[in-house]
Amino acid sequence: MDHFHDPSSADAAFEAASNRLTIDLGALADNWRAMNKLSGKARAAAVLKANAYGIGIGPAASTLYRAGARDFFVANAEEGVALRPIVPDGRIHILAGMWSGNERLFFDNDLIPIINSEEQLAFFISTLSERGDHPCVLHVDTGMNRLGLAVEEALTLANDPARPASFSPILVMSHLACADDPSHPLNRRQLESFRMVTAAFEGIESSLANSGGVHLGPDFHFDLTRPGIAVYGGEAVNDMANPMKPVVTAEARILVIRSARKGDTGSYGGSAQFTRDSRVAIAAVGYADGYHRSLSGGGVTLRQASPGGAYGFLHGVKIPQLGRVTMDLTLFDVTDLPENAARPGDYIELFGNNIAVDDVARAGGTIGYEMLTSLGSRHERAYIEV
Repeated sequence: MDHFHDPSSADAAFEAASNRLTIDLGALADNWRAMNKLSGKARAAAVLKANAYGIGIGPAASTLYRAGARDFFVANAEEGVALRPIVPDGRIHILAGMWSGNERLFFDNDLIPIINSEEQLAFFISTLSERGDHPCVLHVDTGMNRLGLAVEEALTLANDPARPASFSPILVMSHLACADDPSHPLNRRQLESFRMVTAAFEGIESSLANSGGVHLGPDFHFDLTRPGIAVYGGEAVNDMANPMKPVVTAEARILVIRSARKGDTGSYGGSAQFTRDSRVAIAAVGYADGYHRSLSGGGVTLRQASPGGAYGFLHGVKIPQLGRVTMDLTLFDVTDLPENAARPGDYIELFGNNIAVDDVARAGGTIGYEMLTSLGSRHERAYIEV
């Protein structure tokens, strides 16, 4: 359900959708250029994993390629295969790496495996004897305790005289665990560990910084930065005004306007409790669309710890979400709008230019990454071209 043109062209499917996304590719390109500039002497890659953070890998990749990106990171080989025709001369790095059974995808599509363990390293080297030289990236764990060779393993590999000549990584990388918190001491510890590794692999390019890491300054930039969430308009650093442009606007259609009397309840479990006579908009969006149940205004465990819930935006006014978010439907309080201002067929902004995706995420006890990547296939999508 993708439409690669301006939604103002009155595309029938977009205009009649129950819920919809407007994706500003110009903002996407501007955000990448901003991160590339902030990367200083390093060049910025484009991270396109999880279907380009939910917005669509095809339009996102072609936009960022035209903006100047030539290094791309995706989650797995299948994503890399889908990406290859869009960026014919791009360097496509596969974060999950190579293993027995998927190696053909790497060689047939010129994909670059990221080596995440000694087992992956051994398998990759074994394939070189059969297929010949192929580029790879060495991933070193400096503090995430997730993927990557231990620092000691990487140093041993660098100094191993028996290391096959055919194994010649084009990049050494690590990943920051706390870059969203600039004052966290782990940032500096990871940097020091990574410098030990890069010194051992002299002459090979290196990469450490994610979106938050770019903001940590030149010490963290090395040769290649890997901004992700910032390019899609999300917050990269805690407690800092977000300089990025919103990329995604999510909207839900109002199906019905109902009247509720003081003392009435609504949604499952009577979780919406009306303390005044109210007008309620029933919107065609729910947790099946990635509008999480934890965003509910009441009736969920999170509300016991954090009062409130998400808001929508309609006709210049923030409108509270009421009661439990259900699979396909969500209630919003439109009482404070002028009478008859909210009508069936109007669209409530769930997040976008007027409500930041990260603000909505916080209401649900989560992060903007999860909000964007949870957007389901039921959203009609329209792309504002650059």
